[in-house]
Amino acid sequence: MTTFPAAQPPEPLAEEAGRKLFARPAEFLKGVVAMDGLPPADRLEVCFAGRSNVGKSTLINALTGRKALARASNTPGRTQEINFFTLDPLYLVDLPGYGYAKAPVAVVEKWQRLLKAYLSGRATLRRAFLLIDSRHGVKAVDEEIMSLLDSAAVTYQVVLTKADKPNSREVAAVLGQVRGALAKHPAAYPELIITSSEKGDGLATLRSAIATMVSD
Repeated sequence: MTTFPAAQPPEPLAEEAGRKLFARPAEFLKGVVAMDGLPPADRLEVCFAGRSNVGKSTLINALTGRKALARASNTPGRTQEINFFTLDPLYLVDLPGYGYAKAPVAVVEKWQRLLKAYLSGRATLRRAFLLIDSRHGVKAVDEEIMSLLDSAAVTYQVVLTKADKPNSREVAAVLGQVRGALAKHPAAYPELIITSSEKGDGLATLRSAIATMVSD
């Protein structure tokens, strides 16, 4: 049975590969509101998915060392597009936040259709990073995305965000809850990455994981 341990800090060579990759210029390419607007599928890409306000934009900014590369919003559900960023030789993809209760129903349905179409139909998508708030754990809307990723056979790896906010006991409890949820999902990658964008925890591990995919 998979126990989903927390990923260990990378070995020095892997950490350096991740540092070098994310030291390259990262640039916003385009925001996409329909599948026919996607850029050419000519390179590997990884995407970041998660509930609204889970810290996706903040994490992308922290990974790339660019404070305003991805636009963070204090209003849940503000990001309505799939945002593509270039980091040669790959795309970083910021997906619309889900679980946005205050958005109009028609808008929510449109975002959900776009999200599902992208996740199930993008051949160059190597891995989805599913961001889970370490204060709250897996919610029902996360389970829906996990099931979608399972059916699309897209490997996804859980990244716990904001790990500096709860205390160690609270983090341990959430880890147990997340591991229990993941045990039911065959497409889940068998290691978790625990991060704090504010303190920098786990960023080297996440960078090296992505760099390993580039070099494979």
